[in-house]
Amino acid sequence: MNKQIDQQAADNIRALAVAMVEKANSGHPGGPMGGADFMHILYSEFFNYDPTDMTWPFRDRFFMDAGHLSTLMYAQYYLLGNYKKEDIANFRQWGSITPGHPEVDFERGIENTSGPLGQGHTMGVGAAIAAKFLQARFGDWMNHKVYGFISDGGIQEEISQGAGRIAGHLGLSNFIMFFDSNDIQLSTSTDEVTTEDTAMKYESWGWHVVTIDAHNHDEIRKALTDANNQTEKPTLIIGKTIMGKGCVAADGTMYEGRCELHGKPIGATGADYAKTLLNLGADLDNPFDIYANVANYYKDVITAKTAAAAKKKEAINAWKKENTALADKLDFFLSGALPELDFESISHKDGLATRAASSNVLAYLAENVENMIVSSADLSNSDKTDGFLNKTSALQKGNFNGSFLQAGVAELTMACIANGIALHGGVIPVVATFFVFSDYMKPAIRLSALQELPVKYVWTHDAFRVGEDGPTHQPIEQEAQIRLLEKLKNHKGNMSFLALRPADSAETSVAWKMAMENTGTPTGLILSRQGIKDVPAIGASRYEEALAAEKGGYLVKEVENPDVVLVANGSEVSTLIAAAEILETENNLKVSIASVISEGVFRNQPKAYQELVIPSNKPKFGLTAGLPVNLEALVGANGKVFGLEHFGYSAPAGVLDEKFGFTGQQVSENVLAYLNTIQ
Repeated sequence: MNKQIDQQAADNIRALAVAMVEKANSGHPGGPMGGADFMHILYSEFFNYDPTDMTWPFRDRFFMDAGHLSTLMYAQYYLLGNYKKEDIANFRQWGSITPGHPEVDFERGIENTSGPLGQGHTMGVGAAIAAKFLQARFGDWMNHKVYGFISDGGIQEEISQGAGRIAGHLGLSNFIMFFDSNDIQLSTSTDEVTTEDTAMKYESWGWHVVTIDAHNHDEIRKALTDANNQTEKPTLIIGKTIMGKGCVAADGTMYEGRCELHGKPIGATGADYAKTLLNLGADLDNPFDIYANVANYYKDVITAKTAAAAKKKEAINAWKKENTALADKLDFFLSGALPELDFESISHKDGLATRAASSNVLAYLAENVENMIVSSADLSNSDKTDGFLNKTSALQKGNFNGSFLQAGVAELTMACIANGIALHGGVIPVVATFFVFSDYMKPAIRLSALQELPVKYVWTHDAFRVGEDGPTHQPIEQEAQIRLLEKLKNHKGNMSFLALRPADSAETSVAWKMAMENTGTPTGLILSRQGIKDVPAIGASRYEEALAAEKGGYLVKEVENPDVVLVANGSEVSTLIAAAEILETENNLKVSIASVISEGVFRNQPKAYQELVIPSNKPKFGLTAGLPVNLEALVGANGKVFGLEHFGYSAPAGVLDEKFGFTGQQVSENVLAYLNTIQ
């Protein structure tokens, strides 16, 4: 323990944060200045990882919630050799690897993309759940920790209630969170917006809570030591810090604890940039330098951590030699590969709701994919994830042998936890709720897409046919919103989200096949509450024919030189089949029907295939239980889409079909009316 070098290291972090924001003329310097002491002590003395193997699966993990404090991470990781001087100097610039808010970069120690407050630490809870899940299966040697860092804003975001409740309820003793409590937020001091007792709140959720002076290194050490020794509870370390710690005004007086230091360069506040750097021991001509003593100290830190990791790896290798079958299974989990799965073998009764068909698939997956965690927001018996639950058990405090997370009524929290599970690795996350409640999940869905995480979203009760529950529970606009993500490219240039709305049980099995095999982006399965008449098989196997859905769209009914092509997805496909029977028998029309489970995937097919399924020179009529925009691009400017442009109403589903025009007879009449307009 060297108090002088500890202070120099913390001040070096502060100076680097100040210099980064000043050069960029953009950013948040005050918070990083307050959190510097904790970060230095955590990373130099407690954090276990291998500097030569940054993606080592058994490393500790750090989840930043307050993404606006990115300079705190970049400065700390610069001391550890993860960034170069020019990276730090190019903070927030085009092409730099130091963006304004941290973005997933495992090789440099960035475990999660953060920025929208509350989500970062909730992803940390998910990672801690994944770690406990794996530990229960492979042994207590898998004892790495997950650290979170949260600010006043993250504490206030409503998602913190769900994260705090679940972490405490499950006894996530491997989760340690630092709360940078400086009593200042972006536009006000915290006493203007809250009077809650944060410590009591987290204690009531079952957390171990300690409050410290987070500029006192001995208090930080003791808090982290006690947290690492916890076996029953997650730990919240409330660190009282000073916003803009070390800032100096032009007259040489201290200028700390001010709201304006939160979100502006130091030079744009009452503090003086040059005098602040000098106070922190920096070289004004070289503000991005690591201090000589600090550089030497961190060389020793890196050497020690490398040696400690090598020793841990020796112990793990010894375990693997003694437990070859388990070791092979663990390696398989961590590889992200799937076992061989036979989706065709999953049997379905006739006329099932696609949520019920999904339940059958989940029951099969429960018995064949051992590293899945399925979660439901208090709806497992209604979204039919109980097909999975019935084959396993719920995760419980002290018992993570099960594979089901009962998240309670907390859709956003549940989705963020799934992101954290995916980020940890080795476990496949599935989350489920009603489709209308995807609205609660949108911020996490967006971060799933941005981080390219293979989370599986199961959304049931997909249309106005929820019926008596009324407009609050009837998704009308949700499909249009979700399908926009299919049009949004991720940073790899790929479709950022895969949205699948299957037409019947066979397509549901295929949709699950697509979801499980999609390891590069999130997937959403949009499923019906009501039973659906199965699409008639053309040949011997409806499943074999439904495999064409892997191209995004295909013809479930094909005729030569059709008079009209009908287009839909989900339950509307069976309605089109009923309408086509009327059009053919009563009106002597030739009708083809296209089931387009995913427009995004369909648009990625060769133009010739798209033209084969939905020919441009033929009349086209689309049917959707949502907004017409769902299908307008598919039928084209000369086509017609019948959908809903209003909220639903409370009534039995069959009545709503009649009132809204969704029976085979009504649709056939609408098709004829459309054809009459183009003759």
